[in-house]
Amino acid sequence: MAPEVRQVNLADESGVVPLARDFTRQALYAWGWLPSSTDDGRAAAEDVLLIVSELVTNACLHAEGPEALTLTFDRKTIRVAVTDRGEGQPTPRTPHQAGRPGGHGMFIVQRLSMDWGVVTAPELPGKTVWADLAQPTA
Repeated sequence: MAPEVRQVNLADESGVVPLARDFTRQALYAWGWLPSSTDDGRAAAEDVLLIVSELVTNACLHAEGPEALTLTFDRKTIRVAVTDRGEGQPTPRTPHQAGRPGGHGMFIVQRLSMDWGVVTAPELPGKTVWADLAQPTA
């Protein structure tokens, strides 16, 4: 079965973080992650929403704003991918200092996802930052 893909254009939109979260919440309902009758299921859906918030916020703060949010679901994992026009590469701050303001976004993404990374295309400006999360077990 082919993965399901949903994408929303975020370029030149206002309120992109709530827009991205609402778009993601709708996809989670369509894909059966929500509503969830288990604590693990609710936590997994909240992890997806938090990662969306962090990646979109990072694109706003460090990469000239997000261009698009793409969600891909293959019945086992969901990939959250945010494309932007920025050149910098996101990295978790090390050592992580929980009490320090700011700088927690990529640490959160790293902690909550199975894997994450950055994809660039030499002929195109910007990058795509992605994170994979496992579907909760029933």
